[in-house]
Amino acid sequence: MLTVGEKFPEFNCKACVGLEKEDLVDINSGTHEGKWKVFVFYPKDFTFVCPTELVEFSKKVKDFADRDAVVYGASTDNEFSHQAWRKSHDDLRDLQYPLLAAQKLAGELGVLCPNETVCLRATYVVDPQGVIQWVTVNNLSVGRSVEETLRVLDGIQSDELCPCNWQSGDPYLEV
Repeated sequence: MLTVGEKFPEFNCKACVGLEKEDLVDINSGTHEGKWKVFVFYPKDFTFVCPTELVEFSKKVKDFADRDAVVYGASTDNEFSHQAWRKSHDDLRDLQYPLLAAQKLAGELGVLCPNETVCLRATYVVDPQGVIQWVTVNNLSVGRSVEETLRVLDGIQSDELCPCNWQSGDPYLEV
């Protein structure tokens, strides 16, 4: 599995950004050049824990944008499955970020569950230079914390020493 300090792979993925045919687009490494990127890998469409996470990230997409970051959802499902799921699930219709068909990318990152060949619940924070700054992985049954992702992004962007349970606005450690 690729981890902190390593270069995030170059990628080109089909993606779903909405409910219409023209909302099936290509997204690649340069699509949001110069931005922080938050990749939210999830096991598969039409499941139960996944939409709870995707909706919460969508509710906070402005908070990520305020930190100069874009969010991508990603799984091994294709863009047509992503769109069908969005159309059939009321909570996903207005998702505020793309869902990537990330079969190749998930394999390159090493975030595939070996037993099921679906994505583990991996979150990657990648800096504007394409370097992985944070990664966390949950098993298939446990959702992640959007607030923790924002907290860690704040800490990384501060370029300071942040103690345990640090929150934006708290003092940094003095050396």
